[in-house]
Amino acid sequence: MDKVIIVGGGASGIVAALFSKRSNNEVIILERNSVCLKKLLLTGNGRCNFMNENYSIQNYHSQNIDIVDNIISSSNIDMVLNFFQDIGLVFKTKNGCYYPYSNQAKMIQKLLIDEATLRGVQIKCNSFVTDIAKKGDTFLVTCGDKILECQKLVIATGSFAYPKTGSDGMGYEFLKKFHHTIVDAVPALVPLISKKKYKVWDGVRCEAELKLFEDNIYKKSEFGEVQLTSYGLSGICTFNLSHDVSRGLYDGKREVIKINFVPFIKTLITPWMHNYCIKFPTRTLEKILEGFLNYKIIPIILKHAKLSKDLYYMDLTNEEKLRLCKALSSFPVEIESTKSFDVSQVCNGGVLLKEIDCHTMESLKVKNLFITGELLDMNGDCGGYNLTTCWISGILAGKCIGDYYDQSK
Repeated sequence: MDKVIIVGGGASGIVAALFSKRSNNEVIILERNSVCLKKLLLTGNGRCNFMNENYSIQNYHSQNIDIVDNIISSSNIDMVLNFFQDIGLVFKTKNGCYYPYSNQAKMIQKLLIDEATLRGVQIKCNSFVTDIAKKGDTFLVTCGDKILECQKLVIATGSFAYPKTGSDGMGYEFLKKFHHTIVDAVPALVPLISKKKYKVWDGVRCEAELKLFEDNIYKKSEFGEVQLTSYGLSGICTFNLSHDVSRGLYDGKREVIKINFVPFIKTLITPWMHNYCIKFPTRTLEKILEGFLNYKIIPIILKHAKLSKDLYYMDLTNEEKLRLCKALSSFPVEIESTKSFDVSQVCNGGVLLKEIDCHTMESLKVKNLFITGELLDMNGDCGGYNLTTCWISGILAGKCIGDYYDQSK
């Protein structure tokens, strides 16, 4: 029997506690908020897309992506789904995402807290940990005016992302004391701020393809709904590019996103535009573009192409036609920065994975120290991928502490 302390009652912390309780361990969660799983309530606009059917490694970001591939495995995905079924969660899938059948994040929160109480986990809310040290085989956790002792410790404090939910990056400081390497955290799943601002298109949502170029070299693309704002770009496909943009900007690279406003054109755009426009010889360029573009985007496209709205397509030179087609299919938006940690959903960066046992989440530097959740350098795209890493890392840590782990593997 060991005394186990979990610092942080978020997604990874609470499942780590549930599995740690085996072998009659005394398990205590120290949560700084007035309730556990506060951030969980915000996911999926309160509906909680807690996992994704597509667990491809392409949806994740890390300095050690090969290790992530070992963690986000089919067996670990099944382990999480089986766990939720075992505690009574009925779920469904929509657009590849797993949701509670009730469409309420609150239900997952309640199930997990009730299960922790049932198993005898002690949950101490409004408990702010200010220091962690180790003396011999004992961890010393300073909480308020008390120093708590334990034999096994899980640090699950979250990253810098969305500090209103209690994540302030304190966990990184604790782990630096234990000589862990921290990949500097930058905001991810976050809106992007452009160098040139377009107030005219503020609030427009459109289907588009975004292509990211880093130092003029194509890197990746995303397709979906883009939200055009007065400061830059937002929306899910923007968020999914923000991991790379944020890291690139941090490294001093030039980040440009080229917007294809006409992704429905599956052939070369120049002949498509020609065939489309000759059907309407009496329409001006403005009227032509109104056939498929939001009216707020049109003046920006024409200005970029250096064309008047009153011109007729058939009167354009070949060069002018090419400028128009390029503006429509490859409109450049140079990114100067991202929004702050205050609005980022996760961070890119964290504890270097090669310093963690990927089967147990135990530190390779400090015995009986476990690191889970968003503290790790393992972050995913929108769609339940980040909660997946929290569930898996928390359960693996808890299984090891609770003697579930098969050491023969």
